[in-house]
Amino acid sequence: MNYIIKNATLVNEGKSFMASVVISGDTIEKIIPTQAADADADFVGYEVINAEGLLLLPGAIDDQVHFRDPGLTHKGDIASESRAAVAGGVTSFMDMPNTVPNTLTQQLLQDKYDIAAEKSMANYSFYMGVSNDNIEEVLKTDPKNICGIKAFMGSSTGNMLVNNESTLEILFKEAPCLVATHCEDEAIIRNNIEIFKAKYGDDAPASIHPLVRSAEACYKTSSYAAELASKFGTQLHILHLSTAKEIELFSNNIPLKDKKITAETCLHYLLFDDRDYANKKTLLKCNPAVKTESDKLALIQGCIDNRIDILATDHAPHTLEEKNKPYFTAPSGGTSVQHLLLGALELALKGQQSTVNSQQHLSIEKVVELLSHNPATLFRINKRGYIREGYYADLVLIDPKKEQTISNENVYYKCGWTAYEGMKLSCSVTHTFVNGELVYHNGNFKEDYRGKRLTFNR
Repeated sequence: MNYIIKNATLVNEGKSFMASVVISGDTIEKIIPTQAADADADFVGYEVINAEGLLLLPGAIDDQVHFRDPGLTHKGDIASESRAAVAGGVTSFMDMPNTVPNTLTQQLLQDKYDIAAEKSMANYSFYMGVSNDNIEEVLKTDPKNICGIKAFMGSSTGNMLVNNESTLEILFKEAPCLVATHCEDEAIIRNNIEIFKAKYGDDAPASIHPLVRSAEACYKTSSYAAELASKFGTQLHILHLSTAKEIELFSNNIPLKDKKITAETCLHYLLFDDRDYANKKTLLKCNPAVKTESDKLALIQGCIDNRIDILATDHAPHTLEEKNKPYFTAPSGGTSVQHLLLGALELALKGQQSTVNSQQHLSIEKVVELLSHNPATLFRINKRGYIREGYYADLVLIDPKKEQTISNENVYYKCGWTAYEGMKLSCSVTHTFVNGELVYHNGNFKEDYRGKRLTFNR
């Protein structure tokens, strides 16, 4: 079906303006500013959507999710979590390799693409995983068809901790595409665990998590990764920044398309801090840990001043039974892909973005940049991330006055819970288009729709 979205407020490429957007098949056919001569032209055969009073944004691109498929599907799967994604305006995702089995061969990587082709409501890509002993397989990765290579330079699931220096040097020297890293020092973390186990035994409070997985552990490995990337000219993307100190590693005076070392942070690091463990307990346990208020405010400022390039989720569902275990046995990870866009908009719309040493504010235009434009630019995604004629019609309509409260009863995650429960939002997603298809509309899904595999201009 073809559509014309009329009289929306487009938020795109640093500007907000009234316009109509014509969708033909999977493509944005035309953008018509409201004052243009042909603004009221009839489009025979097009379904008209009156978007007056609504915001029209490019679909969000989440560069870090764990949809648990294959092997961990009691927690979530590509069908359930991509459904939640489109309900929140996330139209494309990039999924991590620490599934079961770990994605350590090209065949296992292809297996995940086959699953997504059958099950995903959103567009998709998958990272190739690295271990200490699969570097030859990693170097076969096709940069035009794969979002990137993921290296866990810190503890992970299965055989995915990469701590062999020669393996890391080969990876950073010869990687055919972007290398994304999880950066925490394993030795520091293990030492901290022993200290707190001796102190608390099995009754440790969740509030020790940012002390166990400390700022020191993060910075030591992030700075090492940046050093390797500088030495070998690697395109390095450091994931889920959680500390103020790490921000020092990144530049804000180079255009994103020319940056070799970039940073991502996640929504929970901008919304929570270590005071929230008292209420959220192990529901807030994630790796790296949510840290101090000062870290939170510095990360928000980093998003504003272009040292942090992408805002994502690290969506990683577990069952509620698993998360409610004692601190040392409860798994790390939480759910947020349904709330990435709305949570980020909340920071902009309500002015909750207190900043460090600045009177700047996180604007709606900056949110779109962090969630849509920058992932498309950084990963060089083909014809996505912007509202442009000739681009895929991945679009989201937002009602900025339709309030809601997040609860476990209104999430679409398979695990049925979120640490964001109780959070009040000023706005709601009304429509989500994926490749020109209206896949979500006010609680209704186009259940039989399947997204496309992302491709890359490399």
